[in-house]
Amino acid sequence: MVLTILQILQVLIQAVSFVVLVQVILSMLVAFNVINTYNETVRAIYQGLNKGTEPLYRPFRRILPDFGQIDLAPFALLVTLNILSAIVLPRLMLWYIGASPL
Repeated sequence: MVLTILQILQVLIQAVSFVVLVQVILSMLVAFNVINTYNETVRAIYQGLNKGTEPLYRPFRRILPDFGQIDLAPFALLVTLNILSAIVLPRLMLWYIGASPL
């Protein structure tokens, strides 16, 4: 049961990482005017991704210094998610099955 929950967390971390990457790429495309938000579909996707990722960025924005136009919150979030995915969850799995001390 616990291993299944940890595997589900692993998949959720991967999904959130993908959404953050899509949001970063889309915001760069909008910022460089490659695509514009006059199209209702683009605007809806853009606003939906911003509303979905903003609560995840907020704690990082409070900690990180202000760099003006450069937002490092997505990068910090991706680093945190990768640390959770590559280090923390595998150690919890090994600890649970008794193969390694925590």
